[in-house]
Amino acid sequence: MTSWVGLSAAEIAAAVREKRATPREVVAEHLARIDRLDGRIGAFRTVRAQAALAEADAVGARGDLGELPLAGVPVAVKDNLAVRGESMRVGSAATADTPAGADHVTVARLRAAGAVVVGLTNVPELCVFGTTEGVHGTSRNPWDTSRTAGGSSGGSAAAVAAGFVPLALGNDGMGSLRIPAANCGLVTIKPGRGVVPAGIGEGDWFGMAENGPLATTVEDVRLALSVLAGADVVRPPAPGARRIAVSLRSPLAGVAVTAPYRAAVRAAAGLLARAGHTVRRAEPPYPLTLGVTALAHWTAGTAVDAAGLDRRLLARRTRVHAAVGRRFLNTVRTGRAREQLSERLEPFFAHYDVLLTPALARRSPEAAPWHERGWLRNIAANTSYSPFTPPWNLTGWPAATIPLGTLPSGAPTAVQLVGRPGTEAELLQLAEQLEGLLPWRRTAPLEESPA
Repeated sequence: MTSWVGLSAAEIAAAVREKRATPREVVAEHLARIDRLDGRIGAFRTVRAQAALAEADAVGARGDLGELPLAGVPVAVKDNLAVRGESMRVGSAATADTPAGADHVTVARLRAAGAVVVGLTNVPELCVFGTTEGVHGTSRNPWDTSRTAGGSSGGSAAAVAAGFVPLALGNDGMGSLRIPAANCGLVTIKPGRGVVPAGIGEGDWFGMAENGPLATTVEDVRLALSVLAGADVVRPPAPGARRIAVSLRSPLAGVAVTAPYRAAVRAAAGLLARAGHTVRRAEPPYPLTLGVTALAHWTAGTAVDAAGLDRRLLARRTRVHAAVGRRFLNTVRTGRAREQLSERLEPFFAHYDVLLTPALARRSPEAAPWHERGWLRNIAANTSYSPFTPPWNLTGWPAATIPLGTLPSGAPTAVQLVGRPGTEAELLQLAEQLEGLLPWRRTAPLEESPA
């Protein structure tokens, strides 16, 4: 009997279209794995077991089954995107436990393509931090359960890395796709502004937040991104040599990059050079004020999302984050700092097609009750391990994360690829080259608990 767990979304969809599998048997096998193992991982806030099986049956009965790009594929959805009939809690006790009347547009597009939503995944409160824990649970890295899966799409990343689903939906406002993907050995892309419908929170964090997929293969990310965008925006471009800049320096002053992540970038640079690309060491002209700009936008986004919620039900770190952000709201709303950053970086990208950096500066923090710890301690932990992601939310440019290399614990390391607006296809093409040259293990080796 074929096991569908561990196969890619593309492989599962092909099997369903060709009648080698039914959506129900695929979804049932993934639900059984969630039931056995998610107690150790904490990927899901809620699992839609019976509803998902009913949806799987409905997909199997569709007259257009043979044309569905995600036929019968189990997917997980981040708990800040509406799923019809389910509450959207955004990791908080302060949000309403009221079922959504309609799907978010991205969820609707996944379902229209034949995907089946098996559950909503854990996030940190209001999706603020790069670790995932709170009143609804703690999401652990399936490769090293002593460590956080990352955030804020931590539950979605953990679900894919654990083999609970081959594909998950998340979003990224300061690295919230790329950080957990890097921790959990996954591929993701934060698309450029406007490629995928946003509609995240109250204003998309001033246009910085984007929805995107998490998967174990580049093929799956390309497939899912086309579905989410509603168009084939990621058709592979013509092959050719790219001009690739390699940077090992943190964009944020004073943050050191540890040896495993430097080694991952050097390895990726060597592979791409041998593949015929022009690879040069070059440092983008990040301004010294970047840290202040990032903090202002990060906190101001939370101030907007927290408005109208009962402060007494918010964790202390969230309350402080929002209070700091209220002081920056007027400045952030002008958009001038984001424009200035883009203007500063554009000449660099006139000389280079793609920027290659570490995805993270160090391994993720421990899986712990960070929501009970002080705000400054959270800020320090987040900043010291994930300085490479925020610049590309501020500019609105696409950025992808690809697994490459390992930590001493055996957990993955990763690199980031960044391009100008409209270069999602080029970034995924390079990612696919790296995948072909140095394949990664797709699913964490979780051992079954003893009977």
